[in-house]
Amino acid sequence: MITTPLCDLLGIEHPIVQGGMARVATAELASAVSEAGGLGIIGAGNAPPGYVRDQIRKTRKATDKPFGVNIPLFSPHMEEVVEVCIEERVSVVTTGGGNPAPIMGPLKEAGILVIPVVASVALAKRLERMGADALVAEGMESGGHIGDVATMPLVPQVVDAVDIPVIAAGGIADGRGLVAALALGAAGIQMGTRFICTTECIAHSNYKAKIVKAGDRATMTVGHSIGHPIRFIRNPMAHEFEELEKRGAPEEEVMEFGTGKLKLAVIEGDVVNGSVLAGQSCGLVHDIVPAKVLIERIVAQAEEIIARLGEIVS
Repeated sequence: MITTPLCDLLGIEHPIVQGGMARVATAELASAVSEAGGLGIIGAGNAPPGYVRDQIRKTRKATDKPFGVNIPLFSPHMEEVVEVCIEERVSVVTTGGGNPAPIMGPLKEAGILVIPVVASVALAKRLERMGADALVAEGMESGGHIGDVATMPLVPQVVDAVDIPVIAAGGIADGRGLVAALALGAAGIQMGTRFICTTECIAHSNYKAKIVKAGDRATMTVGHSIGHPIRFIRNPMAHEFEELEKRGAPEEEVMEFGTGKLKLAVIEGDVVNGSVLAGQSCGLVHDIVPAKVLIERIVAQAEEIIARLGEIVS
């Protein structure tokens, strides 16, 4: 059994957190991850508060174990979703896409653990001072919106800078990644891409197949011209997005082009014209299994590696 301070903080069995991916991280996936001993997360995305409330209640019916909600700070419904989380008494809220200062106070007052995603040491320090309970240090290998520092250098620098638990994210998909994260000083890992390829995830089978078939250089990043770089798997839409930026299209045109593309891929299964968000870890994903099987496999592999490493120390 691998137990860290993160397990104690969250009340979970394994130091594994599921990423709060928009449209993908629904009650089905979150409850399965929590039931398997990790921390399941509902992805609020840009969804209205009614949807989030429904997802929380569905998750609670499926598991009595801790779970959380991810709130992107660019959501037009951010404040309303915060109120829903408080009213529904969720255990944890993770945040992404900037500085969660405006919403941390109400959440903390309600007794909800707040775990922001950070991509820099400066923001990590600031959020610790503001009362964050833990941090997700997410490297640029991750899928979706990314920073500009890789996981390997980012995690230990954040660990050195703060005194709260740090969760490593970006490029992690198996037990080797868990052991590496622990070696860097992290108290656990967060995975997004790997959890998409589970039987409980509602993502279209075409989306999952695209990840399973992906190799080490399958992803690319766009969105740099508008200050919001995004990583997803290469396809005609991605290259069209890239060309749009190369010719200097105005921000409004770029933003409009990307609107609705995630739903197209996740729900409708159009992996040619839709956004197949995925991290560089997609090259490590080779099958689709239940969340419980995946978590058990990761923990077993990590324990085996740790035992083997102990044998080489004299």
